[in-house]
Amino acid sequence: MADRKPPSAESPYRGPPAASRDKRARERERNFPPQQGEAAVVAAADGAPREQRLYGLNACLAVFARRPEAIRKVWLVETRIPKFKAVLAFCVKHRVGYTVVADEDLERLSGSAHHEGVCFAVLPAPELSLSAWLRDLPRGPAVALWLDGIGNPHNFGAILRSAAHFGVAAALLPRDSELGLSGAAARIAEGGAEQVPMLRLGRSDNAIAQLQSAGFTLAATVVRGGAPLYSTDLPERLVLVIGAEQLGVTDELARAATLRLAIPGSGRVESLNVAAATAVFLGEWWRQRQP
Repeated sequence: MADRKPPSAESPYRGPPAASRDKRARERERNFPPQQGEAAVVAAADGAPREQRLYGLNACLAVFARRPEAIRKVWLVETRIPKFKAVLAFCVKHRVGYTVVADEDLERLSGSAHHEGVCFAVLPAPELSLSAWLRDLPRGPAVALWLDGIGNPHNFGAILRSAAHFGVAAALLPRDSELGLSGAAARIAEGGAEQVPMLRLGRSDNAIAQLQSAGFTLAATVVRGGAPLYSTDLPERLVLVIGAEQLGVTDELARAATLRLAIPGSGRVESLNVAAATAVFLGEWWRQRQP
């Protein structure tokens, strides 16, 4: 294979000048030399999803732990090399490109100042269908989140973190929702995005019927007029319908829900942030399942 030309001085994919590196840094580079033959970017025209860039220490380590075959390129700052030795060894073995870059270059590559020293280009995890998920779901207790109108990636990331902590079986995304995993959401989820399957629903009425046939009870989460969460026996198989900030759960889903649940509080503020409220609902469901 012909050698690639070294990057130009203007290239953002360039590590710090060799003259500025100490002996230890140069030894690291010898252990993990930059690779040739980087994986090609997947084009949408090929019928496959485009690559996405995820960043953040725990987000990237979780991708490597769960689906390393999805990694297409790695960028990291020099100080992150010890933490990512296993990742770089994987890159060497499987001819996945990686580059040591400066902090400001990584900010441009990730699109965020909160990159935590690393950015991966990865193929997105596939979104499952409701039918396939229900077919493979084990019997027994299970809780899922129906994200009705959630759009803020920071709220989404925080919800996924709580969902992973409390063992949520899936996040259900409406058919017309633009919600999807972004770099910001993955970072805030702190690895939780890799632990919670995401399902893209079809028609709401069909999805509700399928869930009810599988033994799930739908519970609409509301600010006012709901049953107090802490005095309600929550069903073992539960779908919590989480509405958007300000707007709440849509009328269609509120009417279809068997339960309406609210979080009691002091009344000094109208409600919790949607991500904080989701954590409270999930925490109570989890508590009731404990012996």
